[in-house]
Amino acid sequence: MTLAAAPVRGSREGVNPWFVAAAVIVPTFMEVLDTTIAVVALRYIAGGLSATVDDGEWVITSYLAANAIILPITGWLSVRFGRRNYFLFSILVFTVASALCGMATSLNQLILFRVIQGLAGGGLQPNSQGALLDAFPAEKQGTAMTLFGLAALVAPVVGPTLGGWITDDYSWRWVFYINVPIGLVAFAACHAVVHDPDYLTAERAEQTRQSSRFDSIGLSLLVITMVCWEVMLSKGEEWNWLADAYGRIQPLALLFVVGLGGLIFWELRQPQSRGQFPAVAGT
Repeated sequence: MTLAAAPVRGSREGVNPWFVAAAVIVPTFMEVLDTTIAVVALRYIAGGLSATVDDGEWVITSYLAANAIILPITGWLSVRFGRRNYFLFSILVFTVASALCGMATSLNQLILFRVIQGLAGGGLQPNSQGALLDAFPAEKQGTAMTLFGLAALVAPVVGPTLGGWITDDYSWRWVFYINVPIGLVAFAACHAVVHDPDYLTAERAEQTRQSSRFDSIGLSLLVITMVCWEVMLSKGEEWNWLADAYGRIQPLALLFVVGLGGLIFWELRQPQSRGQFPAVAGT
């Protein structure tokens, strides 16, 4: 009995699909882990960067907002630049941004690097799922996605415990540095076993030939909606919600309502919303 398996759409010739699964799940685990690993270190981060704990919460808010912004356009980016290229680029940028987060000397620097980290991390989960579905035959895709779901569920649970242990025994900076060796291993593994299936290559060529228009207005409305929503949820209690004496929540709430309404109105009238743009994974 041999480990080699007949290749399917998303794996290199002679590569067992489970090797692909192991490779693509690592960056997903790393990205989801970063949503919670810094939570318990906020007090130490704020102290180390001479900031308040309340201001330190932007380390979490900025990451989640950036992550949410990029998720809806990962399908378009995957087809436009190639899923493998975009996936590897996301892993590399996420890893570099993690190192920069660890080296930050001010809270503003850390927030900036967390935004970059979140933008890169937004492309990891969808592309991991797409690669998994393409690597396995239809009868085994359920098992593969179960493994993916397990990693996505375990990571946020492990995050606070791991973050607390790292912060207590080493430094809050290692909450971010830990991603560097993991990211480099994930990059090398995915580079070796993941490639674009034929259907995605054909879609990329077709999109290039047609010169499809990018919905910049829709993306702008989405960014406004997601950022306002994320900031309101993260800072609402601290700022006393709609009773905020400094007038921060009220304009955010207004922008959210206007942005969401405008987004729905705009997208219902766009051809992209009726299925012209392909998804990350094929069926």
